[in-house]
Amino acid sequence: MSSPTRRSGSPRSSNPAWRGMSPEQRGRPTPMPVMNRCVGSVMWELHTSAYGPNNGLFAIVGHSCTLYSRGRDSDHGTPQSAVDAEGRAPGSLQMGAQDRGPSCTPVQRALLSLTPTLEKLQDVKGYVLEALERGMSQQGQAPSPMKMLPTFIRSTPDGTEKADVLVVELCQNHVRTVWASLTGGGNQNPQLMHHIFEIPVNIPQGPGEALFDFIAQCLKTFLGEIGSPETRLPLGFVFPFSCRQMALDKAELISWSKGFQCSNVEGKDVVQLLQAAISRQELNHVEVVALMNNTVGAMMTCSTPQKPCEIALVVGSGTNCCFMAESRLLELADVTSGRMCVNSEWGCLGDDGALDNVLTPYDHRVDQESSNPGERRFEKLVGSVYLGEIVRHAIITLASEQALFVGKNTSALANRGMLTAQQVLGIMDNENGMAKAQDLLESLGLQPSEQDCCRVQQLCRAVVSRAAALSATGLAAVLSHMCYSRQQEQLMVNVGVDGGLYLTSTRFGEIMRSVVGLLAPECTVNLVPTTDGNGLGAAIVTAVALRLAAQQKKMQQLLGPLQLSHTDLQRVQALMMQEMERGLDKERNAESSLRMLPTYVCHTPDGTERGEFLALDLGGTNFRVLAVNVSQENIDMSSKIYAIPTAIMQGTGEALFDHIMDCIIDFQHEKQMRGQALPLGFTFSFPCQQLGLDKAVLLNWTKGFNASDCEGRDVVQLLRDAAQRKRNTALKVVAVVNDTVGTMMACGYHDPKCEIGLIVGTGTNTCYMEEMAKVGTVEGDQGRMCINMEWGAFGDNGCIDSYFTNFDRQVDEKTINVGKQRFEKLISGMYLGEIVRHILLALVEEEVLLRGKSSQKLKNRNLLQTKFLSTIEAPGLSLLQVQAILRDLDLDANYEDSVLVREVCQIVSRRAAHLCAAGMAAVVEKMRESRGLEQFTVTVGVDGTLYKMHPYFSQNLHKMLKDLAPRCNVTFMQSEDGSGKGAALVAAVHSRQSNQSS
Repeated sequence: MSSPTRRSGSPRSSNPAWRGMSPEQRGRPTPMPVMNRCVGSVMWELHTSAYGPNNGLFAIVGHSCTLYSRGRDSDHGTPQSAVDAEGRAPGSLQMGAQDRGPSCTPVQRALLSLTPTLEKLQDVKGYVLEALERGMSQQGQAPSPMKMLPTFIRSTPDGTEKADVLVVELCQNHVRTVWASLTGGGNQNPQLMHHIFEIPVNIPQGPGEALFDFIAQCLKTFLGEIGSPETRLPLGFVFPFSCRQMALDKAELISWSKGFQCSNVEGKDVVQLLQAAISRQELNHVEVVALMNNTVGAMMTCSTPQKPCEIALVVGSGTNCCFMAESRLLELADVTSGRMCVNSEWGCLGDDGALDNVLTPYDHRVDQESSNPGERRFEKLVGSVYLGEIVRHAIITLASEQALFVGKNTSALANRGMLTAQQVLGIMDNENGMAKAQDLLESLGLQPSEQDCCRVQQLCRAVVSRAAALSATGLAAVLSHMCYSRQQEQLMVNVGVDGGLYLTSTRFGEIMRSVVGLLAPECTVNLVPTTDGNGLGAAIVTAVALRLAAQQKKMQQLLGPLQLSHTDLQRVQALMMQEMERGLDKERNAESSLRMLPTYVCHTPDGTERGEFLALDLGGTNFRVLAVNVSQENIDMSSKIYAIPTAIMQGTGEALFDHIMDCIIDFQHEKQMRGQALPLGFTFSFPCQQLGLDKAVLLNWTKGFNASDCEGRDVVQLLRDAAQRKRNTALKVVAVVNDTVGTMMACGYHDPKCEIGLIVGTGTNTCYMEEMAKVGTVEGDQGRMCINMEWGAFGDNGCIDSYFTNFDRQVDEKTINVGKQRFEKLISGMYLGEIVRHILLALVEEEVLLRGKSSQKLKNRNLLQTKFLSTIEAPGLSLLQVQAILRDLDLDANYEDSVLVREVCQIVSRRAAHLCAAGMAAVVEKMRESRGLEQFTVTVGVDGTLYKMHPYFSQNLHKMLKDLAPRCNVTFMQSEDGSGKGAALVAAVHSRQSNQSS
């Protein structure tokens, strides 16, 4: 036996499930005062507030029997000489009491050894938690005794499952076949037919092929009996052995147990073996869809749409637990979203020696006599197969110590199996237990006294109570893990329970509930007994798998067109470069959807700029005026924001520019700058044909502006005219730029390599420094000039129509500029929320989302803003929080709906980032080629809320850009107030150039 591992009740500090948790959350409640004394019994202290007033204290071992035979108290049956100074019987033990050492009688010592204290259970809980998390991570740590096997079951039933399902269940002595018809409506009253086939004695130890052929023959016989039509029949396979599952329908057997040892099966895919056997029986319409063990079946059977069951516990001949774990924590499965049912295989707990301080000499003897010594130690403490044997060895020990059956022939106790779990449970009974103990012992020729019967009853109660307490301790560890991993302060959960020990013993369930209440006070648990967890449960698992497969198919049909391949993005990159070439060509400029507008900005800052400047920033519903002081040390700015009412945005051009001038005058007056002739840079974030640094003709309004008599006119002149009307003659406009150029210039002040500006916010655009020799639309071929691409219009000529989905077209049709700014409508924040909304509407219509229930709220335009995507995709945001966000929008979303909504948001935002990367790859490759370089290094100044605020947009953009432009080393620098500061820097660079020329 290996030495015990660390068993502290406070797991290692690196364990994330315990960080920041209070002692109460760790399952270590403050010890409660002793509230009662029970003579001649072993007592457990219960959590009196968790389960109501009627669940205060009860005896685990019992209170009707004495430990001594000398003299009785007439009321309690207590030997008067056995009462200590505190009025307590020597055999009484409260939770947390310790063995009194030599003063204890042999019977007391036996009972004490079989009664783990609260402290010890807390240590066991800590050990289980560590084993659980090691099993889920599997990285850089010692192997965990808990296998934590993914089942690839990702959903509990939602009540809409409709299917005729075939089930085959491999049991210890028989094969059970089941036909189940699920009709939806909450899976109420499913129709079931079944047949049991006894397994021939030679099968479990024979060839694996013979076993699977026998199962397939049972299926064929069963289908013949019920007259099944030869249409496709999905099959669920209940295989209650430890398997390494790679998919719902793919699982390799790890090891046999329960008396099976068929050859040539371990390490093989048992689903494939069964499917091959089915084919040999010519049942070609039967397809194995899902494999599961009995624990999973119990969980599914106990789950309803209103009260989903997310944990299942089997406590019968063996024991196991499964639960719905957060997929992001399960490293063995290549799944990062939602939840997945994990089969813990916790029967192996203690195989590493960590439960040695719980084991008694009786447990060691039972283990040594088993077919697998040293293995499945936890199961040998809990499983009903072993309980009778533990009691038997305890009786043998006490008889050898002359504490039982004094002077009697006890040779009958040497027979293994003389005491079954069912007999142990019967002897525990308060009313008839003594009589049953006497009958059993007399049948063995032991001629027991009343005292002997009483002590045997106490031993039975202690062994069963310990099994219940240890089962509850393991469950408490799972509950605490779930509560913390879901970021909840309190967890309410249904636990499906199967197995003869729980289902046939009321006392077993009472102990479990009480111990769970003590060790996991942060969890409210409802233990739900299962009905036909194997047959019906397997049918439900299969039906859920069919529902999810149908949903996934619909999802792929709807969302597949939004998931662009690497080849698709390379094609977009090539189209962008083609449009750039056309836009720069004097003759072919009109053919391009990219305007490639010269900005007449020919230099970026070199760090020598000095002086005071004014800047204006107009690009949305708010307008800013800034005062900028550029010194050797830094750039100081002060600004004020002014609103532009909708009536002015959509009124006359004269009213709009008069309003702008009024704001400038107000700012100058406030800053005491009236009359100063400072150079002014004007950020005007609308498409313009620039004819000089201070001359820009508005091509068309965007962003909700529609002021009359402006399009086709020079916006600088419109501003100067307003200055004349307002008699602000000191205004000196020297440069007009858009926000993209401003961003490039602002970042260029800090990094001379910054020669690209990118905006990805409400809208999107890019500018870059092009070689003059490549710009055919202006005179000259020396130096470089910044080109405003206006890339939001990329595709307006139809070149990227094949990448437009029906959802994109629906969004486009409701805009004020239908058919225009096509690229922008795939990327920018103004439209992503609407794309998501249209997708969600389609998913509801296809009955994939919200269980097909239509939502009037979801039909409201602009219900979802881009910040909705950023919030939903935020790292660390639990799906329960996603569900709460959806319900705040009056969407009746369940947990699975939250998974789907997050997936939709991820797909839409990822496509936007990848398309942006394809466009940027075209830009940097164009610059590299224009400069004749093998490798090119450049910095991109970037601004915009989508880039800055979305949790994954920037990294998706960077990664894809690196893939699409491997010969370009691109660095991104976020702009701080680029549109305002950048305009001032354009004016500063202009002043520097003018001074140098002078």
